[in-house]
Amino acid sequence: MDENGELLNKTCQRLGIKPADRLLLVRISAQTLQFFRKGELVRAYPVSTSARPPSNLKDSLGTPRGLHEIAERIGGEQPLGMVFKGRRPTGRHFAEHEDDGNLITSRILWLRGLEPGVNAGNDAEGRVVDTYARYVYIHGTNREERIGEPQSAGCVLLANRDMVALFDEVRVGDQVLIVD
Repeated sequence: MDENGELLNKTCQRLGIKPADRLLLVRISAQTLQFFRKGELVRAYPVSTSARPPSNLKDSLGTPRGLHEIAERIGGEQPLGMVFKGRRPTGRHFAEHEDDGNLITSRILWLRGLEPGVNAGNDAEGRVVDTYARYVYIHGTNREERIGEPQSAGCVLLANRDMVALFDEVRVGDQVLIVD
């Protein structure tokens, strides 16, 4: 995992936590998500991150950097393309919706920051930087043709089939490292 493996190990050591066997590495600059199991690359996916610059601040609409974990897995029993509102299935496929922006589709991996003051809780100035409270997810999208270009409001977007495949491989507690 090169320098990012080093970053993961140093971050985990600083936080006093053990690196997970499964890791998702999101590279904002490359618009990719790499899935590692026990340090070995299993698969890489094209993604879309925020249309705005990376940021951990509440209301920034930026993709948050740092070490996270999968806090919740939502939608595993739903059909491909299901639209979610408030983390609940709407009963409608994204093709049944008007194009009113990026929709949350197929599956949701809700992220929780593991770095206090960076992506968990508040920063030194008291500003909210909490990824979980910001409702930042990895999820499918109705705009699959734009995967690979920054387009989200802070989440990490995947094509729906990729999202389902990834969802089936990961568990609550798996780590997610988001880097520039």
